[in-house]
Amino acid sequence: QVQLVESGGGLVQPGGSLRLSCAASGFTFSRSAMSWYRQAPGKERELVATISSTGGFTTYADSVKGRFTISRDNAWNTVYLQMNSLKPEDTAVYYCYLRYAGMPRWGKGTLVTVSS
Repeated sequence: QVQLVESGGGLVQPGGSLRLSCAASGFTFSRSAMSWYRQAPGKERELVATISSTGGFTTYADSVKGRFTISRDNAWNTVYLQMNSLKPEDTAVYYCYLRYAGMPRWGKGTLVTVSS
């Protein structure tokens, strides 16, 4: 059974940093591309970043380029999202995402609040 468990969210001041983690199980992690999405209050869920199975290829939404870094550790079946220079508009629930067996799979999310 595929499981994605996010952690690391919280309250941070503008300009601060957080690192999110997503612990994965139930599938061959090292063969799977992984993504982070986010959903702000009253808005649609949006793709933040994607990383290839080996970690050699990454893509980012324009809104987070240069501030966020996605990475993974295939030995620990974990994908990370390092978020720097956080802005109030980064406030959202952040979700780990995988497409597996033709179906989208989501974690339950972790809340990030950027506020002074």
